[in-house]
Amino acid sequence: MNSFSSSKRVRQYKNRRRKTKNNVILVLITILISFFSATFIFGFYKIFNWEIDNKKTRDITKSIEETTELVEIDDTTETEIVNEEEDEQNPYWYYVNFPLINVDIMELKKQNDDTIGWLNVNNTNINYPVVHTTDNDFYLNHSFDKSYNDAGWIFLDYRNNKDFTDRNNIIYGHSRLDKTMLGSLSKTLKRDWYSNKDNHIIRLSLENENTLWQIFSVYVIKTESYYITTEFDSDDEYIDFLNVIKNRSLYDFNVNLGKDDRILTLSTCYSETERTVVHARVIKKSSK
Repeated sequence: MNSFSSSKRVRQYKNRRRKTKNNVILVLITILISFFSATFIFGFYKIFNWEIDNKKTRDITKSIEETTELVEIDDTTETEIVNEEEDEQNPYWYYVNFPLINVDIMELKKQNDDTIGWLNVNNTNINYPVVHTTDNDFYLNHSFDKSYNDAGWIFLDYRNNKDFTDRNNIIYGHSRLDKTMLGSLSKTLKRDWYSNKDNHIIRLSLENENTLWQIFSVYVIKTESYYITTEFDSDDEYIDFLNVIKNRSLYDFNVNLGKDDRILTLSTCYSETERTVVHARVIKKSSK
């Protein structure tokens, strides 16, 4: 074999390796371009749908506000102070003076027969009708008008009685980035929110009753089922439960709790693995 033939084969081998290497690089570049293109398209699709859902929610909310009258009402002979505190200096006596709110729930039922009440949380965006159905899934991705919407709606746990007579009554909703639904509940975690004591109430208007609730605990916790317990085997078990959720609070609301207290729990996402939780006890109610 002469040297010319040998050199030619070497060059051919190197050329084949170079072509193979170039082809591999080209394939990798193509895969990367396809991956990033798909990711961009998917991301754009998600953002586009997110904004569509937001607009639908804003439109529905605006329509509800335009057709619903929310009225603050003075106490009457029908007003009942719940679990009165003996200590007249207790903050309880400051909060029972707040006016109740009244909303015609029967009118809202004409728009959605699952409507059971109206929720208002001071110094947040939470001012919406509350719904209740046979599961905790439907309103995770359906709006007040029952159309499909990833923003969902605010709803009472299906295990609870719709008249909020359980010991622990739990309301859920998504924490939307635009602060709709329960997206503004995170404000309760801030020191400046806590520092204004006028913020420490929740008002709930029901079909046959208007109620006032005093907040006693706010916190963030890893996803769990304990704080959404609805059944208790004994008074002692319930008191233990109250002590646990009260002691979790970021702040001290100076609230005394007992076996006769009926509580409201608001729960929403803080992150993928954590929940923002607010607890309040009923302190005043009035029949309609």
